[in-house]
Amino acid sequence: MPFITEGAPKPVGSYPATGIDVIIVGTGLAGLTAAIECVRKGHNVRVLERNDDISTEGDMYFMGLSATKFFKHWPEMLREYDEISLHNAWIETFKHDGEMMIPPLKVSDRLRDAGLDPDTPPGTFQMRPLVYKMYVRQVERLGINIKFGHKVVDYYEDTELGRAGVVTDKGEKFEADVVIAADGVGSKSQKLVGGQVRAMKSGRAMWRAAFPIHHLDKNPEVKQFFRMHKGETGDEPIIRTWLGPGTYAMTLTRADTMIWIMNHDVTGSEKESWHNTIEYDEVLANMDKGVGPKPWAQIFKDLIKLTPPKTIVNFELFWRDPQPKWASPGGRVVNIGDAAHSFLPASGNGATQAIEDAVCLASCLQICGTKEKVPEAVHAHVRMRFVRNACAQKLGFSNAELLQDTNWERVQVEPRLAQPKLPSWVWRHDPEKYAYEVYDRVVASLRKGVPLTEDDSIPPNYPPGYKYEPWSIEKIMEDMRKGIPVDLGSGNWD
Repeated sequence: MPFITEGAPKPVGSYPATGIDVIIVGTGLAGLTAAIECVRKGHNVRVLERNDDISTEGDMYFMGLSATKFFKHWPEMLREYDEISLHNAWIETFKHDGEMMIPPLKVSDRLRDAGLDPDTPPGTFQMRPLVYKMYVRQVERLGINIKFGHKVVDYYEDTELGRAGVVTDKGEKFEADVVIAADGVGSKSQKLVGGQVRAMKSGRAMWRAAFPIHHLDKNPEVKQFFRMHKGETGDEPIIRTWLGPGTYAMTLTRADTMIWIMNHDVTGSEKESWHNTIEYDEVLANMDKGVGPKPWAQIFKDLIKLTPPKTIVNFELFWRDPQPKWASPGGRVVNIGDAAHSFLPASGNGATQAIEDAVCLASCLQICGTKEKVPEAVHAHVRMRFVRNACAQKLGFSNAELLQDTNWERVQVEPRLAQPKLPSWVWRHDPEKYAYEVYDRVVASLRKGVPLTEDDSIPPNYPPGYKYEPWSIEKIMEDMRKGIPVDLGSGNWD
């Protein structure tokens, strides 16, 4: 299992109780990871969730190796993750009009062509429902206290008492030594933290759909085209990427599930919500707009027609500048995941960085060891994570540009140019190991008053040689409109 890393596993009970009371708001990947890791690190955990249960719906996302290294401490999760992972997966690439550009290759071979170790992939595409069910089972095994139907509408902290808390829409108050806001973009914590950033409309959205594979039986031609790949072990899963002018799409065929995703211009019905569904006729009426003289491949359109009702999510993409403020002034409330940083889907980093946040924060709280030092641990965590996330966000724009403006002549020579960058500084990172290695040095910098972006006392967990410079989405978009490639900045981004 390639996601096993150095060091012996340390299961629950390996760390002494810290006595630190933690409230976690939200049960996304960041919140659930924070919950189980805080339990493992000896903290007392309560979770608040606005909905009546943990949502296990959705399609797929990319989970980087750096986000799965902590599974070594959770043998049940490690086994389940291995079982649901796409082993022996294949990938092929088309132009949006259906012309094949890169024939089916094993993902391991594509990795090798890109100069990566095929035995240690930088991550895997995962089915969201399967990953969340894995997390739910782990939360249940631990007996973590989750209060459902509790919508948090306000956050507060009392620096004199060394406490923080939340208020729900029913007027209830819950307090702890630290509150972890993992409730996504627009978290009410941002008013206290001071990290609220303006959401800018991108003019783009994503159609996303996942449904049982048997729906393809209605069209034999579609079923044949989007079949699994015949490999050494029989039928094996395959990812098909479709790249066009100003757009891109992806399909995944598994034994039981069909998934398709497409980036598109806004149509007017999109929302920044995973519950905003439309029907296939709206997709068909809009998918050819803005792609030039050649329309989308008919076979892709026929696939869309087979999508069952209330299945296609039309998710609007907003852009947000990096926000360096993730913690309240007193360090008792801290944002993680999308509440701290949002990512474009093409980045392949949203889920990865959310999990990394949770692992790092739980570790920092364990290292500090006492309620009194929680603020120091929180601010140390932010210092370890901000520049890394800002770089990962910027990489997302570069990858989006790569997918939406493919240079096919270069791709014929270098196939790796038709896929997102998966640089080693992202996937080689171990957030838990890093926290234990640099914590003392980070705290020393904090006590000296060294500014966050000027702290060069610790090894980078971002592109080697990179020096952080503030950047904005507006500047990137201005350059892209002028045909200027995204300037990632100094350092080695590969």
